[in-house]
Amino acid sequence: MKDAVRLFKALGDPTRLRIVKLLERGELCVCQLTAALGMGQSRISRHLAILKDAGLIEDRRAGKWVHYRLCRRDAARSICSCYAGLDGEDAIKADQRAVRRAKPLASCPGHCPGQRP
Repeated sequence: MKDAVRLFKALGDPTRLRIVKLLERGELCVCQLTAALGMGQSRISRHLAILKDAGLIEDRRAGKWVHYRLCRRDAARSICSCYAGLDGEDAIKADQRAVRRAKPLASCPGHCPGQRP
C-alpha cells in the first residue's frame, strides 16, 4: 500500500503532472523542463526526484547531463494514461509549446535533442 500512496502523492501536485505530460512526448533534460515550466533547476530536480521515487520516471546520464523519460513499466504507463484528459488544458498546451521553442541554456549547449548549440 505504501507504493500506491507514494504514486498518488507524486501525481497529486500540478507541477509534477505537467512534467509527466511533457515526458509523455519523449525524453527531456532538466534544462528543457526548466525552460518550459519557467522554474528553477533545483525546484524541477526536486519534483523529478519525487516522480522517480514513485516509479513513474527514470533517468539516463549522458556525461554530466541527465535526461528523463517515463518508465516503460506497464503500471506507470497505465496510471499516466488516466491523465490523458489533461491534454486539452491550457497550461499543458503552453508547456508543450514552450519546450518546443526552448533555447539551450549555457550549461547544456548542444546536448538537448532538437536544440541548436
